Amino acid sequence: METCMKYTLLRQCPSSRARLGTLSLPHGTVDTPVFMPVGTNATVKAMRMQDVRDLGFGLALSNTYHLYLRPGDGIIRDAGGLHRFMNWEGNILTDSGGFQVFSLSELRKIREDGVEFRSHVDGSRHLFTPERVVEIQKNFGSDIMMPLDECTPGGAPHAAAVIAEERTFRWAERARRHWGEICDPERQSLFGIVQGNIYHDLRKRSAERIASLDFPGYAVGGLSVGESKEDMYPAIEVCTDILPADRPRYLMGVGEPVDLVEGVARGIDMFDCVLPTRNARNASLFTMDGPVSLRNARFKTDYSALDPECDCETCRNYSRAYLHHLYRTGEILASMLGTMHNLAFLWRLMKNIRIAIREDRFEGFRAAFVQRYQARGRNFG
Repeated sequence: METCMKYTLLRQCPSSRARLGTLSLPHGTVDTPVFMPVGTNATVKAMRMQDVRDLGFGLALSNTYHLYLRPGDGIIRDAGGLHRFMNWEGNILTDSGGFQVFSLSELRKIREDGVEFRSHVDGSRHLFTPERVVEIQKNFGSDIMMPLDECTPGGAPHAAAVIAEERTFRWAERARRHWGEICDPERQSLFGIVQGNIYHDLRKRSAERIASLDFPGYAVGGLSVGESKEDMYPAIEVCTDILPADRPRYLMGVGEPVDLVEGVARGIDMFDCVLPTRNARNASLFTMDGPVSLRNARFKTDYSALDPECDCETCRNYSRAYLHHLYRTGEILASMLGTMHNLAFLWRLMKNIRIAIREDRFEGFRAAFVQRYQARGRNFG
């Protein structure tokens, strides 16, 4: 099936799985590897969408579960779609809401036809089926949609992961069929999601079966949910060894700087996570020498830039002492400036990764970045 999305592989790292590419979508072309800021409620917290665009981002993520509950997919549809509703000219990927639903362990019941759940907002009952989730995202006008899947917590028993992987595949079949029936593939693409927890046999089977459904792109789900890095990284490799090389690969919910670099090394093209914005609201900011917690008293008289190697508005214009003051006094501007910096840091990191792949020096870049960020990044507290 011809779709609106086209992935072009431009260069492959000769000594790792890292790859450079472009992703052509209805609202512009995106260079990959790419990090996607998360706008859960149709807004990246503490940022205007124009500010997100000005940082360089052309692809953002919104949350189906939250937007379905408030304001509702019908309201967004009638407003002209999510792009117009949130005044965003770039591309939008919406997740299925499955992770949020499965996180509500006391409020939901998994059935073969879907997931029945009670709203965390008002207690009302709802049912997400694979078909309904596609319909909701159709109403949003998402450029990339995700199907309903079942995510198990890190370290779940193998038997539980088997059940979730099998149900994820059955739901993927239904979602893909319904997408083909009601959506215009020239406007909206649907990704398949690989599950299997940390178990390599399940990851391999899931990747093979989801790939057989011929989705426009593929996501690796159910990682960064409590498992160790020693379990997460090999599980990624199992998936990228199997997923088609001519389609984009998306690692869901990963945003730690080192994890982005290591994910790229294992063949991932797309990432998203609330971590940079959530951490910024809690005074935890990225620097090349590791994260710093600006509520720490030692920054009270530190008049240097947050990160001397960053040229974002925050680092150009404000000292660590001033940011410390804003966080300690609870000023809204603290979240705004911190969020701007953390997103700018990740945008620049991904740009430098792309340059390193293009110049065939990714492995050296990877080693230097990880060593510096981890060896000297002992600044929390």
